Amino acid sequence: MSLDVVDLRAFYASPMGQVARRFVGRVVRARWPSCPGMSILGLGYAPPYLGVFRDEALRTLAFMPAEQGVIAWPDREAPSSALVDVAMLPLPDGCVDRLLVVHALEVCDSPRDLLAEVWRVMAPGGRMLLVAPNRLGLWTRRENNPFGQGRPYSRAQLRELLREGLFTPEQENEALYVPPFERPLFLRAAAAFERIGGRFALPGGGVHIIEASKQVYRLVGARQPARRALPNLQPALMHRPWAGRR
Repeated sequence: MSLDVVDLRAFYASPMGQVARRFVGRVVRARWPSCPGMSILGLGYAPPYLGVFRDEALRTLAFMPAEQGVIAWPDREAPSSALVDVAMLPLPDGCVDRLLVVHALEVCDSPRDLLAEVWRVMAPGGRMLLVAPNRLGLWTRRENNPFGQGRPYSRAQLRELLREGLFTPEQENEALYVPPFERPLFLRAAAAFERIGGRFALPGGGVHIIEASKQVYRLVGARQPARRALPNLQPALMHRPWAGRR
């Protein structure tokens, strides 16, 4: 299943989308408070969260999956967005310092291939922020938002997926505790929902936001060689010299 770029743009232009941009973006900025001189890549549909980095980063790119479609971003400037195959990113190895994955993992046919490509383009010491729908949250139970599409994840599933992809999970947060209803009452109370949920680390936020670092190598634990007593073996065939004819 894939998201459509037109629907994503319309969602973030709506009041509910503005709430999502505000609270997810707050966690993103808290994790990366300063990125001077860095290369930042957004994979999926990341423009709502990339604007804060444009004035300080060396370069900021937005790559969008071919199944989703692409928009020109940023507006009124030279575009920094591109339509890509998420399993074959048009970048050299180890060139990205920070990578934000949002609206991508849950709708990708092969999440492991996506993470393998992220690992390839990420520089040693690089960081990734992965935003994925929380299977326990209310946002995944309603189809009026993009987080209600595709496959939701538990925190344990995301940790396992990241470790398989040679990433080390670091900071973990949840966001979007406000119910995904378009009624003005809920939207006005969004800050209170977010403050209470974040303060007490309650489960049930709409999305997981996990920061992970790239493992440059994998440690392999020492294994004791298996010792097994072998029976006394006798050759199955005995060679006898040919005496020839006398």
